[in-house]
Amino acid sequence: MKNLRKAFPALRQYVYLNNASCGLLSEKVFEYRQDHDLDLLISGSVFRDKQGEILEKVRETVGDFFNCAPNRVGLIHNFSSGFNTLLEGIDKSSKILLLKEDYPSINWAVNSREFDVCYAKIDENLEKNIENALTKNRPDLFCFSIVQYENGIKLETAFLKEMKEKFPDTLFVADGTQFIGTERFDFDASKIDVVIASGYKWMNAGYGNAIMLFQEDVPKKIDPKRFGFNSLQGKYKAHKGNFLGKFEPGHQDTLNFGSVMAAIKFINSVGIDLIEERIKLLSKKAKEEFEKLGLLEEAVVKRTQHSSIFNIGGDDKLLEFLNSKNIISSLKTPGVRVSFHYFNTEEEIDLLVTALKEYHQK
Repeated sequence: MKNLRKAFPALRQYVYLNNASCGLLSEKVFEYRQDHDLDLLISGSVFRDKQGEILEKVRETVGDFFNCAPNRVGLIHNFSSGFNTLLEGIDKSSKILLLKEDYPSINWAVNSREFDVCYAKIDENLEKNIENALTKNRPDLFCFSIVQYENGIKLETAFLKEMKEKFPDTLFVADGTQFIGTERFDFDASKIDVVIASGYKWMNAGYGNAIMLFQEDVPKKIDPKRFGFNSLQGKYKAHKGNFLGKFEPGHQDTLNFGSVMAAIKFINSVGIDLIEERIKLLSKKAKEEFEKLGLLEEAVVKRTQHSSIFNIGGDDKLLEFLNSKNIISSLKTPGVRVSFHYFNTEEEIDLLVTALKEYHQK
């Protein structure tokens, strides 16, 4: 564990419990970024001419990691750009199912258009609520976060696969930003139609990169209108009108997309199964400790499966107190949010619990 922590210099000065807000940059990703810009500095267009080859390698690395053919891997700069492009390719008369109070980048984007919108409630019965809403409304699309950003409530991929098989005519579009990088994920086997995810959180890939994964029949159901000269770049976007190119109309940033590749290589060196095991262990311990202190909302307490994101109540005063202890977290209404990645430790949970007891005894 000490060797794993060495790769993240920020851990030397903080008890860093804020991965759900900003994932730490590893030394390996930082080294890639330095080397990349050094090559650009000394070579200019000679290096730029290798752009297509670099992006091909990125797609192949991403595709291999998530079990998705590289010609179905989109490279975009953030979740919102990809999601909004997708929505522009959907018939305006479509009915869309959302989760009430899901991530604003999902719900605001949908509600800013003329779609017929229905909702499922996020609580301890989330799966039942989703199934009932799918049965009642028969939506054209179901757009949702796999893991909720405020309190960490998580949908299991086995449940999502079951729902997709039960409602095959509904297009399942998932935000995986708070999910990818936390456990092994087989995209093709999941049956989810589209996954869009930024890489700066749990992938620890830095800012300015996100991925889109598409099932094979999705181009028949979505018709985005964006296009540009670089929509034709590389062997996976070689012909005019290709589907990936509609999500990638401009110059692609090899610094940021290459960072995803570097991050995946580092994850592979650690082992995604080890990462998953560590996160589940930390999540279990944290939930037990927070329950003892009575800090968790009922919807979280009553669920058997949970992510490693928790909202522990409090306000800006609690956040300020934790910051004074070099414990880094976020303020997310209705409380302070903490989140644990594989490089966190059980001892850090103990330090947090001690600090919380001190704060609440004041």
